[in-house]
Amino acid sequence: MSTFLYRLGKRAYDKPWYFITGWIIIFGIVIAMLGVNGMSTSTDIKLEGTEAQKVLDKLGEVLPEAAGGQASIVFTVPEGERLDTPERVGAMMEAVNKVYGLDYVINPLELAAAAGGAASGDAAAAQAAQMAQAQAAQMAQAQGGAANAGAAGATQAKMPPYGPLLVNGMPVPGVLMATDGSVALFQFQFTVQQSSLPPSVADSVIEAVAGLENGTGITVLPSETLQPVEIPIGANEVYGLVIAVIVLIVSLGSLVAAGLPIVIALCGVGIGVGGAYAISNFITMTSITPVLALMIGLAVGIDYALFIVNRQRRLILDQGLDAREAASRAVGTAGSAVFFAGLTVIIALCGLLVIGLSFLSIMALVASVTVLIDVFVALTLLPALLGLVGERICSRKAREKLHSKAADKQHGIADRWVKGVSKFRWPVIVGVVVILGAAALPVTDMQLGMPSGASANLDTTKRQSYDAISDGFGEGFNGPLLIVAEPNNPEGKIAQETLYQLVAGIQGVENVSVVSPMGINKDGNMAILNVIPATGPTDEATQKLVEELRKADSSIALAHDVKLGVTGFTAINIDMSAKLGEVFPIYIAIIVILSLIILLLVFRSVLVPVKATVGFLLSVLATFGLTTAVFQWEWFNNLFGFDTGGPILSFIPIIVTGILYGLAMDYQVFMVSSMRESYVHGYHGKESVIHGYNQASRVVVTAAIIMVSVFAGFIFTHDIMIKQVGFALAVGILLDAFVVRMTLVPAVMSLFGDKAWWLPKRLDRLLPNLDVEGDKLIAELSANEGATKSRRAH
Repeated sequence: MSTFLYRLGKRAYDKPWYFITGWIIIFGIVIAMLGVNGMSTSTDIKLEGTEAQKVLDKLGEVLPEAAGGQASIVFTVPEGERLDTPERVGAMMEAVNKVYGLDYVINPLELAAAAGGAASGDAAAAQAAQMAQAQAAQMAQAQGGAANAGAAGATQAKMPPYGPLLVNGMPVPGVLMATDGSVALFQFQFTVQQSSLPPSVADSVIEAVAGLENGTGITVLPSETLQPVEIPIGANEVYGLVIAVIVLIVSLGSLVAAGLPIVIALCGVGIGVGGAYAISNFITMTSITPVLALMIGLAVGIDYALFIVNRQRRLILDQGLDAREAASRAVGTAGSAVFFAGLTVIIALCGLLVIGLSFLSIMALVASVTVLIDVFVALTLLPALLGLVGERICSRKAREKLHSKAADKQHGIADRWVKGVSKFRWPVIVGVVVILGAAALPVTDMQLGMPSGASANLDTTKRQSYDAISDGFGEGFNGPLLIVAEPNNPEGKIAQETLYQLVAGIQGVENVSVVSPMGINKDGNMAILNVIPATGPTDEATQKLVEELRKADSSIALAHDVKLGVTGFTAINIDMSAKLGEVFPIYIAIIVILSLIILLLVFRSVLVPVKATVGFLLSVLATFGLTTAVFQWEWFNNLFGFDTGGPILSFIPIIVTGILYGLAMDYQVFMVSSMRESYVHGYHGKESVIHGYNQASRVVVTAAIIMVSVFAGFIFTHDIMIKQVGFALAVGILLDAFVVRMTLVPAVMSLFGDKAWWLPKRLDRLLPNLDVEGDKLIAELSANEGATKSRRAH
């Protein structure tokens, strides 16, 4: 490996424009594809294999009109005023009719015709009116009965009064009005899922209701599904890059040397993230997917280039090599570590594919490809750029500084730190375990879910809409459930009377606020109902309600010989958390086993891979503990720019674990490979640990600070999902790099000494020698130099 990379690096150094031109062409292709295809991201998440998704797919086959995406608009007026004045009711009716007249928006009259197979428009209208009147009666019954409810109905008694908006004594389909007239809720449905909806449809809906705000005193608050999907990349990421540049300049002491890792990282993410956007019209890509790739791509791109540049400069300054030979050897030695570090990250990310969720698979693949591109760019474009820079990679000031302080170069902060850690290794080991264990304690209270309007910032439309709905109708209206009833007998039918009996039965279930019949399909083998829980979308009671309704042996299912399926945004989120929880142990086992194999091959040691994994588990548990304390318990929430705590993203544990494992192994590879190199070259016991630490600590600290800075830049974005991911990754790297790799690792390595490199003889013979330290390369080069001198002598 090292010999191949050495030759690759030398060729790139000697023929720089071949490699530079090649990467420019690739970058140009990506830009051309972006221009032709455009960019598209989605908020729609499909969870293959989950109960909610199965119901949604079945509904799409049998009654596609009812399987489309949902949206809502909230109308409010200033405190003390009412919406139900004739002028305002007329204006709302006009806006509602405009929305129902748009393409892709379902008119309840048409849905009733599709569901019931009505023969004429008048019959469809009569059926729609019957459904609306039944819904109004059901609401009145639910609220009237709440006053006399027992313990099971205690939650319902807290529900605020509301009812359908009445015009000429008839309820307006889809519109509810709070009894105090302060807020109205307009709910409607599209003919297709959100991901298949043209962007112009949402714009048309907002335009149809925007006129209400002109002279009526009505405030219009559209739901999140109607708001444009923003690409959550902005100025915050630039701050992280600025810090990275400053750290690189201070560390390398050269503006030229500091600029190279930035150029390499930008090239890698430009091609990786740009390529993802270029094909985004052909795949369903969530808005967080390119951001995750950008986070990881910037961080590892800078780090990988930094390791190679730093090794080249060391070879020039310490061994007096010329820039060409130093660059070639740096690619051959540090480049090998970069290759295997990148491979570990890619394995950790690709482990997400075993989960079987397409949105996570796309996320993992985009990030993995970006890391792979970073590795290739670091191994080919970087030596080409070094060929253009030449001897200027080390400034005259750096060379003078080296000679003036050569005698003291081993007596810096790093040297004193590692010697202190080695001397007091037992207190250090115990202290690290206690500190990280204490930080992990909040994990016991971690609640997983998807962010809702309840945790959005107070000044956002999303939060204002959520609060207005909760105050006027109840928190459950922010997360309705869609119930699909099918007869257990394949030949069975569901009559209209059975539908109303189902409504009455579900209404009696604890934590149900309102049940509304939506209709029966033409074949009579599927009934659809809308259920409003009494609690919010992320509440534990709502999850229990979903589980109760899904029970095959529930009294409702048995009484009517039907099976009930539950779907909707809330049910999908519940299923996502459950599915991720099931596969998490499998995922961890896969990436740990594969990474242990890679580390075993790289370090040729049994202890080192095990120690690396145990250290990672300590740091990742502490990371989740601190993430829970900040985003759920609201510790320092003002500092991190959010108002209200909420559940931790359901996919954060699995994503952050994979990313952190890969990145943590990067530092493990760079730090311990330096100790291994010292051991192979004659240092033993604590001396090999101290010497290797001194050689690698400066660049590892620099790389960790850069990576933390890049991830921290995402903490201050407005998107709570990206905020949580950025925080978890920044804190995780901070703990793993400085507490585990820079403190715990040298303490444990000093404890075991040379025994840390023990490997059974049989296994030693079976394992291939990857020559990460470059011993074979150095031996080959030395032999070639000796042969050359011998020929010259003769």
